[in-house]
Amino acid sequence: QVQLVESGGGLVQPGGSLGVSCASSGRTLSGYAVAWFRQVPGKEREFVAAVSRNGGFTYYGDSVKERFTISTDNGKNAVHLQMNSLKPEDTAVYFCNARAYDGVNYWGKGTLVTVSS
Repeated sequence: QVQLVESGGGLVQPGGSLGVSCASSGRTLSGYAVAWFRQVPGKEREFVAAVSRNGGFTYYGDSVKERFTISTDNGKNAVHLQMNSLKPEDTAVYFCNARAYDGVNYWGKGTLVTVSS
């Protein structure tokens, strides 16, 4: 059983930076493709970034390219999302997703990021 826990959300001013992290309690995320999504009330969940199972490839949504960076630590114990040049429209609940080889998806409960002055 994969239980994802996000951390690091909070309030940041426009133009600032913030990092959020995703970890699986009790196990590594090796062997899982891991992605970040975000959602605001009344809108569909939006893809933000992803890292492949082997960590060799990263993907980004158009709205965050060149501002956000997804990375993993050694052993893929956690997946991080570094967010720079934040804008008010980046305000959302950020969810971590892990997809196993068999296609099963696991989701965290989310962490709120608020970009406001």
